[in-house]
Order: sequence, then structure tokens, then C-alpha cells
Amino acid sequence: MPNDDDRKPSNSETPGGTPGQGAVTPADAEDQERLIQRRRFLQAGIGVTVALTVTGLSALSVTGSLRPIAKITPEQEPPEDGDLLVVAQDQTKQVTLDDLVAGQEQTMAYPKNPKTGVVKSGTDNNLILLARFSPGDLGPDTSQHAAQGVVAYSGVCTHLCCTVSDWNSKSSVFVCPCHRSEFNPRLDGKVISGPAPRALPLLPLKMENGTLKVAGSFLTSVGCS
Repeated sequence: MPNDDDRKPSNSETPGGTPGQGAVTPADAEDQERLIQRRRFLQAGIGVTVALTVTGLSALSVTGSLRPIAKITPEQEPPEDGDLLVVAQDQTKQVTLDDLVAGQEQTMAYPKNPKTGVVKSGTDNNLILLARFSPGDLGPDTSQHAAQGVVAYSGVCTHLCCTVSDWNSKSSVFVCPCHRSEFNPRLDGKVISGPAPRALPLLPLKMENGTLKVAGSFLTSVGCS
């Protein structure tokens, strides 16, 4: 029968060992240190990748797919309070009340920044239809956004984005030449016939020192639905 001196030491009794493990040699320590350093390197790399990805996404527009955000030039900026109005066919000519005859077909115009002199004709979304009526002929909601009977609407048809360039002289309404949608400028640009799904967006106007000006942004979104 073996005596106590012949008994081999267990793992827990091995010098330098830990319970359930063998002795840790210098080579094992080096391997463990390399493993720790590799993990730290990989974690740092993942952090940088995530940061770059988030930064990159901030410069993209997500609309079903990732696309760079288009830069808006001064000519494409939307109408805003204080803008003047110029004739679309002759952008050197500013629209005045005398140019707008009550009950006559629409005048096409673009907004103009009075500070920079830039005409905002760089996008179809800025095309404006101007028409003049007797103030008493305007609906209550339309009247509050009109200026001495002059109303302004987007010139983009809400059906397929054609230009609303025609006029029905019998009923005094705007007509889109593409699919004959008709819009009532006296009643919030309401659709009265045709396939257009919604009214033309109304643009508020004001008179300031005898000058016709834009009084704010379009009240609803411009474009086709």
C-alpha cells in the first residue's frame, strides 16, 4: 500500500496551477495574452466600422433605397414669405395687380428672392398660377389667403404632374391639358372634374406697399399623388 510520500499531487496542488487546470507555463501565458490582444483589436475595428457606417448614412436619403441627398440650389428653393412674383415667360417682369384682370385666364409666375434677386425657376414645383376674382366670389378659406382678390396655386397637376396651363372661360376654372382635370381657383383649388385625386396646393399672398408678394409656403404638398 503506497504511503503518503508516493501519492502524486493533484491539479489543485500543482505549483502554479488552479483548480481543475494544469500548470500555466510561460508559453500558455503568451498565447493567452495574444488572444486577449486579438479580441481587443477586433472589437476596436468593429467600433470604427459602425461609426463610419452611421456617419456615411447621415449623408444619404432612405427612400426605399440609399441615394445621395440632392443639393438644393437657390433657384430651386421653395417660395417663402416676402418673395416677389415674376412672369414665367419673361422673368425680368414683375407681376402687378394691373397685369391681372378679374375673371381672365391664369398668369404663370415664379417666386423671386427680393434680397438676392434670384428667380426660383429651377424646378417645376415652383411654378405658380395667379388669377384674380372679385373678393366676394372667393370661398372663405380661399379669401383669407388671397390679396385683393388675387389667388395663387401650384401649377403642377396633382394627377400626373402635368402643367395646368389651360382655362375654361365658361366656368372660370383651371384645366390640365393632359387628362382634362379641372380645378376651381375660387374654392381652394378643389377638383371639380377629371382624374386628379386632390386639390391644387394654395399659396398665400399679401399686398405690401402696393406690391404683390408671397405670404408663406404652399399649404399642402406640391406634386402628383
